Amino acid sequence: MPPRPSFFLHLHPPAIPAREARFRYTFGLGGISLLLFLLLVITGALELFYYVPSQENANASVQLITYLVPYGWLVRGLHYWAAQAMLVVVALHMLRVVFTGGYKPPRALNWLFGLSLLVFTLLLDFTGLVLRWDIDIAWALTVGTNLLKSIPLAGTTLYQMAVGSAAIGAGTVVRFFGWHIFGLALPAFFMMVWHLFRVRRDGGISRRLPTKVNAPPQSASHSVQNISRQELVYREVQAAVASTVVLVLLTVFFPPSVGAPADFANLPPEATAPWFFLWVQQLLQFGSPFLMGILVPAMLLTLLAVIPYLVDRRAEGVGEWFNRPGRLAQALTTAILLFVVALIARGWLR
Repeated sequence: MPPRPSFFLHLHPPAIPAREARFRYTFGLGGISLLLFLLLVITGALELFYYVPSQENANASVQLITYLVPYGWLVRGLHYWAAQAMLVVVALHMLRVVFTGGYKPPRALNWLFGLSLLVFTLLLDFTGLVLRWDIDIAWALTVGTNLLKSIPLAGTTLYQMAVGSAAIGAGTVVRFFGWHIFGLALPAFFMMVWHLFRVRRDGGISRRLPTKVNAPPQSASHSVQNISRQELVYREVQAAVASTVVLVLLTVFFPPSVGAPADFANLPPEATAPWFFLWVQQLLQFGSPFLMGILVPAMLLTLLAVIPYLVDRRAEGVGEWFNRPGRLAQALTTAILLFVVALIARGWLR
């Protein structure tokens, strides 16, 4: 009698289509995203043993982790680079889903979960950088929270919820610490579990089912070539090892910096934003904060959200790269991507 599959193997569907399991179809982006999230949880938990969320000690505790705690530089470096990599990998995963028709029915709801996870990832990265409480994040925190004030009616309330008082001060670090862990990380974890559950619920990875001429529909599924759970796990382990090696190399050769403590009474002469929000900083130069900093990003996110509901509602083309029925959705997503990347490049070059 063959051994029964372990719990870990049971997390995978019993039948994995060979064609869609190939690296050049998924590039392992979904699994790598999950790996990066788990690395962030582990390294973040280790940092909690030394991090002190207070205005007086936040920056000093990050300095302690970086320079004095044994292997603290490695833990902090892995945490930082995993956060940056997760932003890129999640965005690329969403692009793969668009270009292969993975958002089409019955996966439209899971597309919204994926977009929500992208937003959570952005906010987690931003709040994590704020917790360094150094001069490099001072402008980003000031501008980012002031955008909340520009929202009509609820702006002041939202600002106070974000920073903990009527202005950035002693309670802001504690408030962002709470947002980072309880307001964002925990909901993101449950959202990711739900997202993975929906993948299983919707029939596994999006795939193109072969059809036979003059054959009943149920016979098509029997001609799908599958790989075993063990084979899929073996590939996932390979991807996990390779990804971890890359993160370690980035940590060794490009360790994350930590500047002097933030001084909001004497901000640097030039406003700077994290690389993933450079496009918003550039937008603010073309109009009012509410219009360019709130409405335009919300509009772009809404356009992506309605793709499976208004832009491409046809079921044809699932599992096919650059499928013809999804050309409009692909063009819309590409236009949004180029728009954001162009603004980020503009901010870098200035």
